[in-house]
Amino acid sequence: MIRRILAATAVLTLAACNGAVDETQGDAALDIPEVEVPEISVETVREATRILSSDEFEGRLPGTAGEEKTLTYLVEQFEKAGLQPGNDGSWFQDVPLVEITGRDFAPLTVKAGGQTMAFDYADDWVGVSYRETPSTTVEDSELVFVGYGINAPEKDWNDYDGVDMTGKTAVILVNDPDYESETLDGTFNGKAMTYYGRWTYKYEEAARQGATGAIIVHDTYPASYGWTTVRNSWSGPQAYAQREDGGADQTVMNGWMQKPVAERILEATGNSLADLSAAAKKKGFTPVPLGATISTSFENDTRSFASKNVIGVLPGAERPDEYVLHTAHWDHLGKCAPGEEDEICNGAIDNATGTAALIALAEAHAKAGAAARSLVFLAVTAEEQGLLGSEYYSANPVFPLEQTVGGVNMDALSLAGPAKDVTVVGPGKSQLDDFLTAALTAENRVGTPNPSPEAGYYYRSDHFSMAKRGLPMLYVDGGQDLVDGGTEAGKAYEDRYRDTAYHAVSDEFDENWDWSGVEQDLRLYYRLGRMLAMSTAWPNWREGDEFRRTRDDACTAAESGC
Repeated sequence: MIRRILAATAVLTLAACNGAVDETQGDAALDIPEVEVPEISVETVREATRILSSDEFEGRLPGTAGEEKTLTYLVEQFEKAGLQPGNDGSWFQDVPLVEITGRDFAPLTVKAGGQTMAFDYADDWVGVSYRETPSTTVEDSELVFVGYGINAPEKDWNDYDGVDMTGKTAVILVNDPDYESETLDGTFNGKAMTYYGRWTYKYEEAARQGATGAIIVHDTYPASYGWTTVRNSWSGPQAYAQREDGGADQTVMNGWMQKPVAERILEATGNSLADLSAAAKKKGFTPVPLGATISTSFENDTRSFASKNVIGVLPGAERPDEYVLHTAHWDHLGKCAPGEEDEICNGAIDNATGTAALIALAEAHAKAGAAARSLVFLAVTAEEQGLLGSEYYSANPVFPLEQTVGGVNMDALSLAGPAKDVTVVGPGKSQLDDFLTAALTAENRVGTPNPSPEAGYYYRSDHFSMAKRGLPMLYVDGGQDLVDGGTEAGKAYEDRYRDTAYHAVSDEFDENWDWSGVEQDLRLYYRLGRMLAMSTAWPNWREGDEFRRTRDDACTAAESGC
């Protein structure tokens, strides 16, 4: 039975607490249907997670045998669940990538203050090249401290002001200048990280400035992950989107260095990392040439290949040319610790769980019968390499974005057990919050703002690729207020996962996991997808949101859809 509710702009408790929603915005009333939730197979999620994260799948690195096994398994499961191939009769969308694997790394040699210092690869620093070249050499490149490496004219902020970076290497701080704020007020959204705080932006801007190299100083708190995560993520094969110029417009080398390494280098130049970092937080900061140089070299093995997004669809019964999207990334890091006894980053939680949820939700929706709109289940590749699969889909959508209503992204489900709440990343941004409010009410749960906005999670998963092109997307994560142990237990689970398993070989399937919290979250995901698929509404971004204009322009130009 479907009962329709006309909901005026509902304001989430979480959004109000976040100060993110203006109750006077006057968004139009939305058609939000109430839906019944069928039984959703937790065993399907459990078994799919176990299989996808087994050693047989070798950590699901794109372009490896692990990818082939993953693709075969997903097609089998999507077909068994009752989906149809989503790309004109094919289950796949090719994603052209280049894989560059660095090897034979020389030390990072720094000349500063009459000293010559050598730092070891992996322990002290990591580096990669985005250029398709057989070898990478950086020789006596002048180091320039550029603060947070931000050039934001709309904020009257330029960390590169007055410096020509040609031939030079930028030393860059992680996150953005006001990450230590206790509130969400500030030039860069206070405590909440903006895209300017992401490593992807920092490398892109350094390349635009003509730099030879860019090295980010790792610091665990503002990065929100430890050095192990950096080392495992930035060593071994790295995949990039294919470029017509072979990456010639990129820096020669991008990398990270440990904070103590940066402190030692700056001390040798007569500077203090703490003092320069404090100065970089203030508007008007100008770059500081350090009077030091770096050198290093390494070889590159390069190959081009097409990885694949996997797309299944449950066609709509009434409006099949209107689409609701579910996304999760199937990939992980592969053999991230070569030579060690356990060298595979299995990625059980990140993101075998989310991929398995796609299968279970497809199964449940198919058993319930076709919705009014079409339901799309998109398992994307190369998220760990920089959201490459979702970025490619967004730029080359199989289903036009102006005919796509919105969607839900699932990345690393929580195995902490049942929770009274869910974590909403980026609350208050779109009218999808109204659907979430209705779904949470039906599930007797509440929404809680992301407790770590400084980590920039909104810019770190596949929904962002869609959002920046105007498509409203929700990113809902596991709850923080656990039924057993409350928020203290929830925080302990998150801390333990981040510190010991995230992007590490220890992210492995555990037979003793409690799946009852996943069962809760699956019910919520089902409600959200089904509500959107049975509704006639086209939810938009809130007035004033950074993505509103893009969506409005696309909808104005569209002949059908939004």
